[in-house]
Amino acid sequence: MKLRILWLGKTKNPNLAALCEELVTRSNHFVGTEITELKEPRVKEEKKRVALEGERLLSVIDRSDFVVALDPLGRSYTSDAFSGFLEKHMTENPRDLVFVVGGHAGLSDAVKNRANLLWSLSPLTYSHDLARTVLLEQIYRALTIIRNLPYAR
Repeated sequence: MKLRILWLGKTKNPNLAALCEELVTRSNHFVGTEITELKEPRVKEEKKRVALEGERLLSVIDRSDFVVALDPLGRSYTSDAFSGFLEKHMTENPRDLVFVVGGHAGLSDAVKNRANLLWSLSPLTYSHDLARTVLLEQIYRALTIIRNLPYAR
């Protein structure tokens, strides 16, 4: 099993991009972790852009993947509860765990329908760069909780 994180476009803030890379490197000490950045469609009409983004995201998701899509209306977790979810998946489910971050207008219905779980990072609204960083930090935090390491305290 490995962790894959999919999102559209590059992280524009260089400090947050560096932190994202650092968190992936740290997470790789526990489980294979990779980021896939997909090219954003250059379409101005929001509905069409969201649909195209969805097609691109779905094109790199395997049928066997367990997909967690970030959505403001999704399930909320505490860090401990999320680590429990992650640990259970790692021990009981051999499928790759794929986290999907949508574009600025959110995820297409097709991606949400493909997801095995919709997850809300917070009821707050974050910039995409910050949401990516929070996602990766929570994954790393969960992995340290699972291993009972001091980072999580």
